[in-house]
Amino acid sequence: MEATRLGTVGIVVENLESSAAINAVLHQYADIIVGRLGIPYRQRGVAIIALAVDGSMENISAMTGKLGQIPHVSVKSAITKN
Repeated sequence: MEATRLGTVGIVVENLESSAAINAVLHQYADIIVGRLGIPYRQRGVAIIALAVDGSMENISAMTGKLGQIPHVSVKSAITKN
């Protein structure tokens, strides 16, 4: 069994019509999401989502990869080394 790692995932949503697809991916990986903070920035027409995650590198990478494939979505992560 692979050890779990802690980390943060930052998501910038430039088109709010992508929200349903984002929520579907996040629901699929709900077991590794420790916390979620969503910030609608109405003046700029974007949303920022911050996730705290605890999971295997395989699952974290799979989730960020799927999120990154959604149009108008940018994703970056910072994960513990061990």
